Amino acid sequence: MRYTFLSSLRWAVVLLLLVPVHTALAQDDHSSDDKYADGNPDAIGHSADGHYWDLTPMGKIELPRIFLVRDASGRMGLEFYGSSHAAMETGNYTLVKEDGSLMSAAEAEASIAPHSYLYYQMVPHTGEMVIDFSITRQLLFVFFVSILVIIMGMRLASKYKKGVGRTEAPKGPWQNMLEVIIIFVRDEVAKPTIGPKYRKYLPYMLSLFFFILLGNLLGLVPFGVTATSHIMVTGTLAFLTFIITQFSGTKDYWMHILWPPNVPVPIKFILIPVEILGIFTKPIALAFRLFGNMISGHLVLVSILGLIFIFAAKIGSGAGFAAVALSIPLAIFMYGLKLIVSFIQAYIFVMLTGVFIGVALEEHDHAHDHEHGHAHG
Repeated sequence: MRYTFLSSLRWAVVLLLLVPVHTALAQDDHSSDDKYADGNPDAIGHSADGHYWDLTPMGKIELPRIFLVRDASGRMGLEFYGSSHAAMETGNYTLVKEDGSLMSAAEAEASIAPHSYLYYQMVPHTGEMVIDFSITRQLLFVFFVSILVIIMGMRLASKYKKGVGRTEAPKGPWQNMLEVIIIFVRDEVAKPTIGPKYRKYLPYMLSLFFFILLGNLLGLVPFGVTATSHIMVTGTLAFLTFIITQFSGTKDYWMHILWPPNVPVPIKFILIPVEILGIFTKPIALAFRLFGNMISGHLVLVSILGLIFIFAAKIGSGAGFAAVALSIPLAIFMYGLKLIVSFIQAYIFVMLTGVFIGVALEEHDHAHDHEHGHAHG
């Protein structure tokens, strides 16, 4: 157990470093404050990423903006600003409208006061934006989750060093709860899916499970953000699984992909493209499954609560109060369902990761299979 969690710390650091890079390449948020006038809860905008941490009704905390910019002479440089407001006040940047056109200086200046600039992409007046490395709210919670996983692993590792959990029984509800999860992932996920070599991959699978689980759960707390509802986050996790799977592949695994055995040659040329395509579709499906499940639950929850404001805006305050009787019980039910789904999705992602790695490690007895096929025929 001690080796497992010390190794998990290394994987947590990998997640901490890789996810921000991927997330920084897909930052775009197009919302508008005027869409709330008719009671629209803007479920999509509420679930989308942004360069702020929403602490409504207390306000919004703007997050740092980091730009890699190429100037007119072709030189590249990194520019750091404490907030979007600070970047706009320099006069060096303008905003991109939803139709792709640039705002005029007057329009950009007018947008600063109501914080609407937080919903638009920034570009420099002169030169070219190479990469926007700015911190977003979902990226902020990726950092939070990674740090929590590291702290959790370090605390548990320190207990194992003292013998608690190794030479004597685990102590306290915290360690006992983690022991249950660790043993479950080891005995019910890693061993059945990977096989005898499961120990080599158990640290990664545990890191994945705790990262995804905490990322899901933090979206259920007040002012929290579901980091796993961003496709770049789930895509990064799936990318790690893809890399580990392919580098773990045996000669037998690659032979089944590039030249399937015991198959007529004409059929091989049909199967080979399908097998190669399957290498990439599996991690893509893995990323979209987690992303879709987490963001859909959030959209439904916000939409259900939004019925109160829609009825109040369209019909009247009395209808809004009446909608509470329907919306609140449904929202509580959805909240409980999201809590269950948070655990299920972490389990499914890790289980499928184990299946993919196990398939890559599997060895086949082709001679036996060939003889068995003849006997069966």
